[in-house]
Amino acid sequence: MIESFRALFAPPRDILLLAAALWIGLAFAEKRSERHGVSKDAFNNLVFYSLFGYLLGGRILFALANYSAFTDSPLNIFSLNTDLFDPIGGLFIAVLVGMIYGKKQNLSFWNTLDALTPIFATLAIGLHLSHLAAGTAFGSPTTLPWGIDLWNATRHPTQIYEMIASLAIFALIWFRKTELSPGTLFLNFTALTAGARLFLEAFRGDSTLIFGGFRLAQVAAWAVLVICIVLKQVNRQKESIN
Repeated sequence: MIESFRALFAPPRDILLLAAALWIGLAFAEKRSERHGVSKDAFNNLVFYSLFGYLLGGRILFALANYSAFTDSPLNIFSLNTDLFDPIGGLFIAVLVGMIYGKKQNLSFWNTLDALTPIFATLAIGLHLSHLAAGTAFGSPTTLPWGIDLWNATRHPTQIYEMIASLAIFALIWFRKTELSPGTLFLNFTALTAGARLFLEAFRGDSTLIFGGFRLAQVAAWAVLVICIVLKQVNRQKESIN
């Protein structure tokens, strides 16, 4: 009984890694939030409310969609088991909460995204570390000497590839030497992340295929790249008009 109770509340390694990445990203982002016109208090409140909305919204939406999973064991509503969670729904609630708070505080949309970018960058690194710890997001079989043994095969260490790419992207956005117009930092980060995924997806062994062989992640990465290019052009035109 005691062991079951402990297991219910014991956080898995992937949650600990993501929590550490979030904490580090918050520390980095807080240092520069005022450069983007967002006060530290407003920034910290925005992150707190959005994170609370993500956690609460993801669990509630999952419980509503899977009501029977909680009727026999009501304590599951407090479980840290990530299987009992709707990440997409939680993300939607987090974005909604963040937008509502930002609207009330009159925070600039693009400046706020720029201020949040270091958090996104460190979360990407933490995500790849969590994949490595869990053996997910694994690579395709390879004969290269740096392959890792996983799931009964020697595979590309795609988690490490992606972590290195995310570290490089973080360095590029953090150590930039010039001031950028609002939104450019976030769009640069998003475009670089999409570009890295476009390339590294070719080494993945768990890709979802659509339309007779196209990798879904690569199609999505192309779409994100196009959107980033368009938005950057729109922002440039607005600046030239102003």
